[in-house]
Amino acid sequence: MSVKTLTINGELISARAGDTILQAAKDNGIYIPTLCHLEGLSDIGACRMCMVEVEGINKLLSACVTEVAEGMVVATNTEKLKEYRRMNMELIFAEGNHTCAVCVANSNCELQDTAVAVGMEHTRFSYRFPDRGVDLSHPQFGIDRNRCILCTRCVRVCDEIEGAHVWDIANRGEEAEIVSGLNQPWGEVDACTACGKCVNACPTGAISYKGSSVAVMQRDRGRIPFLAAAREKQQWTR
Repeated sequence: MSVKTLTINGELISARAGDTILQAAKDNGIYIPTLCHLEGLSDIGACRMCMVEVEGINKLLSACVTEVAEGMVVATNTEKLKEYRRMNMELIFAEGNHTCAVCVANSNCELQDTAVAVGMEHTRFSYRFPDRGVDLSHPQFGIDRNRCILCTRCVRVCDEIEGAHVWDIANRGEEAEIVSGLNQPWGEVDACTACGKCVNACPTGAISYKGSSVAVMQRDRGRIPFLAAAREKQQWTR
C-alpha cells in the first residue's frame, strides 16, 4: 500500500493512499468537527462542518470526501474556518426546531456537542420555525422531523448496512425532509426490519426509541462500525 506525505496544521504526517483528509487527521489526533460522517458508512459531505483549507485551492473542501495527495498542505482550524463553522451551525439551529431542554437526546447529542466545540452560543439568524411532522406509528421507534438535520445517516445505514432502504429524502430546498417508504407512515413500511440501526446512527433526537424521556436517550455508536467491519470480512453479523 502506497503512502502519501502531507502537512496538516504545520505537522508533517503520513497517510495511506486513498484515505480522506478526515481519516488522516483522525489517525494523527487532529480534531475536525463532523455531523454527517459516521464510521462504517459512505461519506457524502452533507453537513459541511468538516471544511478545511488546502494550499493552492481557492475554495474550502470537505475533509470527509477529499482524498489526501502527496505534498498537500492542509489547515483545519484557521479563523476563517472557525467563523464558517459557527455560521453553519447557527444556520442549522435556525432552520430547524431544536429545543434541547425537552429533547430525549439532551446531553447525548452530537449536534449539541459540536455546537459547543465550534463556539456557537447563539444564532444571529431568525428562526424559521418550520411546521414539521412527528411519526409515532412504528411500535418501537418514533421520528420527530423537527430535530432532523438531514445528515442522511439513517438513509445510508438502512441502505448500506441493513439493506432495507426504508428511508430517503423527499422534496427540495427548505421543503426537504426524511421520509419512510414511499412517504408512508413508518409503521406501515413492510421493508422495515425494526433493527434499530437508524436510531443508533442518528446524531440528534430526531429518531428515538418510543418511551424515552428527556435526556435519557442512549445510543451504541460503536455498533455501526462493528457491523460494517464484520460485513466487509464476511463474518456473521446478526
